[in-house]
Amino acid sequence: MAKGKPSQAEPPACRLYLVTPPAFEPAAFAPLLAEALDGGDVACVQLRLKGCSDDDVRRACDLLRPVAQERDVAFILNDHPGLARETGCDGVHVGQTDTPYRDARRILGNDAIVGVTCHDSRHLAMIAGEEGADYVAFGAFFPTTTKAAEYKAEPDLLSWWSELMEVPCVAIGGITADNCAPLVSAGADFLAVVNAVWSHPQGPGAGVKALNTAIAEALAGSAG
Repeated sequence: MAKGKPSQAEPPACRLYLVTPPAFEPAAFAPLLAEALDGGDVACVQLRLKGCSDDDVRRACDLLRPVAQERDVAFILNDHPGLARETGCDGVHVGQTDTPYRDARRILGNDAIVGVTCHDSRHLAMIAGEEGADYVAFGAFFPTTTKAAEYKAEPDLLSWWSELMEVPCVAIGGITADNCAPLVSAGADFLAVVNAVWSHPQGPGAGVKALNTAIAEALAGSAG
């Protein structure tokens, strides 16, 4: 995921955006991340640690960022733009109650990726896009146990956005290989996934492979 657009010369129309579990031990998690990224195409990894100290976040970045970047996968930190810059991350993702987009951009500069959570709101997405966000994230599309979902988004939001704007959109919230097809068909540029990879019974590599297969099938169906 280069700034604003995926990095491949001819990227798939929809790619995986992998989000880490909210709690884990970084040293033990690093080989699992490597397995996931070696399982198939992944555009970026977002490190999302809640309730951790800045030192814990730094340690996780130092251990996991090279795993992603050595595979040409962008490494994005949830919130914490200052730590993202300090630890060499490719960018930051900010929510509506996190660091404001403009502050994150000022801290990280124009070359970094800055994405913004927009829930189910067309208004918030328009603001983020007009301010210069590299992507907007919509959700939750399905029930999720990863975090409390206060907002429910529908696939037509993705269709509206993709027809109107060049800024990529990320779909998030309970997405699996079994339910992702409507989101792909609606125009999602990226699918943000957590449990569908990390809780896959055959391991994270198999989870990534299954999702990429489902994306390819959905794209083929849309083309047909």
